[in-house]
Amino acid sequence: MNLLTATAGAGMGSTLIMMVLMIAIFYFMLIRPENKRKKEAEQMRSSVKKGDKITTIGGITGTVVDVKETRIVLETGADQVRVELEKWAISTNETAAENAKAEAKKAQEAKAKAKAAKKAEKNQ
Repeated sequence: MNLLTATAGAGMGSTLIMMVLMIAIFYFMLIRPENKRKKEAEQMRSSVKKGDKITTIGGITGTVVDVKETRIVLETGADQVRVELEKWAISTNETAAENAKAEAKKAQEAKAKAKAAKKAEKNQ
């Protein structure tokens, strides 16, 4: 009878380890990346400023003409229609995305120049 109890206890420990392992995998594969995306979206929404070109979650595109604490005023198209929206309705900030791409390109070019200069120095 003791052998049966020992085997059942070992099976319970193994099950517990598997449950903890599954929870850890779910955390690192699903929960953590989702929280990171939410944090980045919140940071993007809070950094919107006058003159930025944005797109809302409803597909409205335009230029920000006024920024308030929880709302923005968006001007759409050549007809200059102004719409007041909540900040949470912002989907993307094209101006910030373009600036980030330009900075990444400059950094890549600077890195390539440094690498070329180092290679030229090594060849001399």
